[in-house]
Amino acid sequence: MAKDVVVYTSSTCPYCTMAKDYLKEKNVDFVEKNVQTDSVARDELMAKGYTGVPVIVVDDEEIVGFDRARLESLL
Repeated sequence: MAKDVVVYTSSTCPYCTMAKDYLKEKNVDFVEKNVQTDSVARDELMAKGYTGVPVIVVDDEEIVGFDRARLESLL
C-alpha cells in the first residue's frame, strides 16, 4: 500500500536534495513543499513545531533531517 509522503524543503538545502533523490530512486511518490517559496507550507511546518528542513512526513510519522534508516523503516 502506498504511503502518503510529504517533504518540507528549501531551495538551498543539500539534505533536502538528498532526501528527494533517495525517494525518487526508491520510486516513492511524494509531495514537495518548499518553505522558501510557499508561505502556506512554511506556516504548516512552523505549526508542527519545526523551523528547519528537511522534515519528511510518512503518513503520520515525522522525520527531522534526512535519516535514511528511519525513512527506510517507515516506507
